Amino acid sequence: MGTVLDSHFLALTAFVTVVYQFIFFVITALFKIDQVTDFAGSTNFVILALLTLILKSTWHFRQVVLTLLVVVWGLRLGTFLLMRILQWGEDRRFDEIREKLAKLIVFWTFQAVWVWTVSLPLTVVNASDGGGGSLKPADVIGWTMWVFGFLIEAAADQQKLFKNAPENRGKWCDAGLWKYSRHPNYFGEMLLWWGIFVAASPVLEGAEYLVVFGPVFLTLLLLFVSGIPLLEASADKKHGHLGAYRFYKKTTSPLILLPRGVYGNLPGWCKTLFLFELPFYSRNLHEEDAIYKKSLQESIN
Repeated sequence: MGTVLDSHFLALTAFVTVVYQFIFFVITALFKIDQVTDFAGSTNFVILALLTLILKSTWHFRQVVLTLLVVVWGLRLGTFLLMRILQWGEDRRFDEIREKLAKLIVFWTFQAVWVWTVSLPLTVVNASDGGGGSLKPADVIGWTMWVFGFLIEAAADQQKLFKNAPENRGKWCDAGLWKYSRHPNYFGEMLLWWGIFVAASPVLEGAEYLVVFGPVFLTLLLLFVSGIPLLEASADKKHGHLGAYRFYKKTTSPLILLPRGVYGNLPGWCKTLFLFELPFYSRNLHEEDAIYKKSLQESIN
């Protein structure tokens, strides 16, 4: 695959992404609505997948399969998130930025970067000549990873809807896959996008392996920025005073699916080093404990 062709496809997908996200940015800025935000992100993946496949038109089996996988994921997630936000009415993530234009610009810019970057493995595959020859073991491994990731994410999303029932309002999710992970939907999403990269690897040569930045970026984003940290902080604020919640958090893996009996008995260093139980996920609880201990000491003295 030539470098000229690479740059053309990369530039085109970047341009389409910026224009698409800008349209929805204008809509949200003018009408102060949240309903289209996640839909705009998910459907952008679908547009880039179909656009690159059709423009190249080599129709290699690998290209068609990977495009189909991304389209299925994007349509499923986009539809789910759109229906959910229409039911909820607003997205609390935007409470502090809805009226602030500068922060909205930062958010939509970041979303455009997310879409374009994570799409890189598929973009390179669809831009290639013939998809890299015959199918390889990496194709099957990658597709299998995607299937498991997709099923985990979809099941976790549906199970979390239990919170819509009046009797479950205000509770944290502790059903189905959420018994084995505090964020199984994010685990599924990471797994399926790493699967896309693995299935794309037979096509990659030399510097093209830099497209690994796509799943790396997604993983870092969910672990450190807009995924787990925000949800952990929100849950701690709502439920941190409850002993049952603290027990759930102590015995339930933050990401990778594991039985509670296994995870709960692991040493803290093992959880942090291998299972992403990062200290700042419980920063609010630690601060509350410190305040409580200080006040208790002062009352004794």
